[in-house]
Amino acid sequence: MSNKVVHLGIIMDGNRRWAAEKGKSSMEGHIAGARKVREVVRWCSKRDIGYLTLYAFSTENWKRSKAEVAFLIKLIGKFLDENLKEFSKEGGQMIFIGDKSPFPESLKRRIDEAEIITRNNEKITVSILLNYGGRAEITAAVKKLVENNAKPEEITEELVAESLYTAGIPDPDLIIRTSGEQRLSNFLLWQSAYSELYFCRNHWPDFSEKDLDKALEEFSLRQRRLGK
Repeated sequence: MSNKVVHLGIIMDGNRRWAAEKGKSSMEGHIAGARKVREVVRWCSKRDIGYLTLYAFSTENWKRSKAEVAFLIKLIGKFLDENLKEFSKEGGQMIFIGDKSPFPESLKRRIDEAEIITRNNEKITVSILLNYGGRAEITAAVKKLVENNAKPEEITEELVAESLYTAGIPDPDLIIRTSGEQRLSNFLLWQSAYSELYFCRNHWPDFSEKDLDKALEEFSLRQRRLGK
């Protein structure tokens, strides 16, 4: 029996390399990457993938130039302004995962609004990782357990999972990374323990529906023993 992807994770890599190869600015690369998000959400929804998690802004991205970081923050807000209404109409639920405290109040309000407007939608749940890092998430979960006075003998894998940002969301079956790099880069470290990995050479703005189907087809043929 072929495998079914319930939860797909994507590390959206290569916006800047795509731009450099085309003689464009990094900002133009990020704009092209944002446009690609809407296409990929539609493709996944059409294939009955229930959960899609996108790595949009990592904890390490703050190390980039102030100008680029400021542009990325504005782009996230612009993406919500331009796509939220249509996204909700198509039955998508939008969740933002990560430490949102450093972001401007205007963006945090947009994020809250997006989650409220889409919270009852059930066609596809799209989790957007913002100021997210897998190690930071696990660290936050440990702090939460300590604050709740959890005793050592009470701490189980299930309890840790319930303390993560992704509580209630199934672990990803398949993780795709674009642009040829072959590493997780701090993406869902706990949740990816048994995820299948697929690396696509195309940069994120060039990721195609054919690329998605190729990844899903390869996944369907893999033997998932899950340690058994």
